[in-house]
Formats: sequence, C-alpha cells, structure tokens
Amino acid sequence: MRTSIDRRSFLKTTGIAAGMGLAGLGRFGAVAAEPALAKGAPNAEKIGWRLGCQAYSFNRFTFYEALEKNHALGLRYIEVFPRQKLSKEKPDVVTDMSMPSEIRKELKQKAADLGIKLAAFGVYRVPNDEAQCRPVFEFLKDMEIETLVSEPPLEAMEMLDKLCNEYQINLAIHNHPKPSPYWDYKTVLKACEGRSKRIGSCADTGHWMRSGIEPLEAVKALQGRIIEFHLKDLNAFGTKEAHDVPWGTGKGNLDAVLAEVYRQGFRGLFAIEYEYNWLESVPEIAQCVQYFNAAAAKLAGSGTTSGGKKAGGKKGRGKKAKGN
Repeated sequence: MRTSIDRRSFLKTTGIAAGMGLAGLGRFGAVAAEPALAKGAPNAEKIGWRLGCQAYSFNRFTFYEALEKNHALGLRYIEVFPRQKLSKEKPDVVTDMSMPSEIRKELKQKAADLGIKLAAFGVYRVPNDEAQCRPVFEFLKDMEIETLVSEPPLEAMEMLDKLCNEYQINLAIHNHPKPSPYWDYKTVLKACEGRSKRIGSCADTGHWMRSGIEPLEAVKALQGRIIEFHLKDLNAFGTKEAHDVPWGTGKGNLDAVLAEVYRQGFRGLFAIEYEYNWLESVPEIAQCVQYFNAAAAKLAGSGTTSGGKKAGGKKGRGKKAKGN
C-alpha cells in the first residue's frame, strides 16, 4: 500500500507554508514560496538539468523517509547513499548489494509510486579488483541506476572503464578533501585521460571550497568530463569547518558556476547534498530548489543557448554528453 504523505501537509510540518516567504537568493532572485516549491524545478528540466537530493542529506532518517522528503520538495530524482537503513519496518535492511531481490523490487516500486528515479549510487569506494566490482555493477544494473559515484584507485581506471561500457553505467569520480587524491580536479582529469565518456567527475562544489579551490575554476577545467554534481554553497571558503547554506547565499559564486555549466551545455543530475541542520534541513533545501529553478529560468532567457551560442543562430541547447 502506498504510504506517501500529502506534500502540502509535509511542507507545513517542516515550516514551509503559504505566506512564509523566502528572501531573495543571489542575482537570480526568488519566486513565490509554496506553489513553486511543490513543483520542484520545472524550469531546470526544460534545459536538461535534473535536480534531486543525495539521500545522505537525510542520513538521520531511513531511505524511505528520504524518498518522502524528496517527493515533498517536488523532486523527481534521488541519489542513493550506501548502507542507509531502508525503513522503520525493516531496520536491518540497508541500501546496498545485500538487499534480497524482493526488497529491491519493493524499493523500486516505492520510488516509482512517488515518481522518483534512482539516478545514482554513492559515494561507494570500489577496489582495484574486477571480481569484487562486478557485483556492484550487477546491483546498479538491477536497480536501473545510471551512475556510480566513487573515489577509486587510479590504477583501477582501465578495469572500471571496461565495466562501465559493458554495463552501460557511468563512473563519476568524487572529490573529498585530502587525504583523497581527488581533492584536486587535476587528478580527476588525469584519471579520465584516454577513457571513455562514461568516466568523469562528480563535481562536489562544497569540497572544492573546503580544499581552497574555486568551483568556477574547476568546472571550467572539467568541461566535457562532468557527469553529475553534488552542488553545495558554503558559509566560508578554504576551511574544512565550513558548512552548507541555502544556494546563492554563500561563498561559492553559484551564479557564475551555473552560468558556466549552462554555457558548456551540460545536461545531467544536480544532487543536493545538504550536510547541515540535519534534522530540520528541509526548509533550507527548499530554498536551494527555489534558487535553482529561478536560476534556470534566468539562464534560459539570457539570450545565450546552453551550447554557448547567441540566440538567433542555430537552434538547440548543445549536445547531451554521452553517458549523462
């Protein structure tokens, strides 16, 4: 039986109600509170951008609760994070390869009932061992998940590229701060050298900021190799202690980052990984959704196509990157 909660009731219980009002966010501004939030980011989808939550944002809750929160925000995509408890009713079942087939079917049906696609899985650290990696790819294929987010050993890239093409699954290389070697986007670029377009970056703008890297600089350098985003905005730059704030209100220069992403013609997933105010983060995540939807509308009307050409030339918004 479907157990989804009414979206209007959910928004009210989390402090997002009609008339609450939200402050303007960045130069892209803001839109009306409840109606726009209830619809997610339709302006973004018009330009090929898919917005959803990384379930790690709700790691104090079960995955089924994360699905409900994602749905209440009007979002149609979610990134699964490994080993989250599935539900209150099944506290011993976690979201990974250990799920039996009947539970996998239940999870997929639950997501489908809410109109949500399981878009990615991570961050999951795979080893340099094909025999150990194959069950991961089998699981992703079974769950119809298109992208594995990982920080694999550099020496595993040839093997992983082969598996990605065999299973038709992307590998998005994430960039945790040091000691991860991928804190520097140049290492991600090195890992992608000579590989198919199924190998690319999971561009975590917040971790770049913690590592002292300007997100705009990294996004420009990674053009053509970005598979998805863990989009963040932080209250400070260059410190690991910085924390998430609603998009457009922090130090991440997201206005310029999104303009650059649009110029590149990127089409893919932006995962909201909001790692702050864990138990009551939905109102702040809702502000991120609002900002993103307004940004997409502004960019679409800017007179420049997402292929980087001025309006009035050839129509189109740029080619979709392979594997996205």
